[in-house]
Amino acid sequence: MLTTDFWSSIFNFTDYGRLLALVQNSLIAGAVLGIVGGLIGVFVMQRDMAFAVHGISELSFAGAAAALLFGANVVAGSLVGSLIAATIIGILGARARDRNSIIGVLMPFGLGLGILFLALYPGRSGNRFGLLTGQILSVDIPQLGVLVAISVVVLAVLLVIWRPLVFDSVDPDVAMARGVPARTLSIVFMILLGLMVAVSVQIIGALLVLALLVTPAAAALRVSSSPVVVPLLAMLFGFVSAVGGILLALGGSLPISPYVTTISFLIYLGCRIAGRISGNRLRRRPEPNRPAAGVAV
Repeated sequence: MLTTDFWSSIFNFTDYGRLLALVQNSLIAGAVLGIVGGLIGVFVMQRDMAFAVHGISELSFAGAAAALLFGANVVAGSLVGSLIAATIIGILGARARDRNSIIGVLMPFGLGLGILFLALYPGRSGNRFGLLTGQILSVDIPQLGVLVAISVVVLAVLLVIWRPLVFDSVDPDVAMARGVPARTLSIVFMILLGLMVAVSVQIIGALLVLALLVTPAAAALRVSSSPVVVPLLAMLFGFVSAVGGILLALGGSLPISPYVTTISFLIYLGCRIAGRISGNRLRRRPEPNRPAAGVAV
């Protein structure tokens, strides 16, 4: 009986069609977030900034919690927290060692502030819980408009700085020697990342934002190194994780986050296995016969 209750809380597709008609905004939000988040995640992985995503999300969580406490706009509070963290990391964390130290300081500070603000908040516990685990099933028109607008801005700026950003991400020393403005690129990219983290916190929650901004790109890099294929796969994996998580969450009583993170992890696991299998095949492939030195062919 307990087993039946457990599975029915995870998968219960009664009245699924009726519920599906009520979450059109959520599906659009998940699709946009998955695609743009997967794309920016490629640069996050190339620049070794997965830790930075988590650090920014903690300050974004603190900003959203402060806005919730003082009756301000939660999205605006989340954006302010994200941009403050992103700017600090972008300016002071040019080198990986400095960046990780700064993030290590910001993370507990932001999380502590967020917990303090939530503890002081007298309203419904569902609002507090939503900042940690997301509330994509209740996305309204204004929230969707903000998410789409920010995503379009991030995508447009990424396309403008694409080539120098790729150069600086893959080979920063040579890029700097060629005159690429690495510091400016770093700050601009961190601001773009901060914007995406802020809207992601509203959808999937501060604790699990890595599932859409890191895992899809990490999975794509496991099966390809092509500069064209990797971004396309990352966007596809992000889209499947977000939209698939929403569709599964409709059939259960759990928050959206466990479904999104599980799908994202399974995609990564499958890509890791596929990458290892293909790598073993390449290593076992016999080399073509080469003529001995000095022998004319």
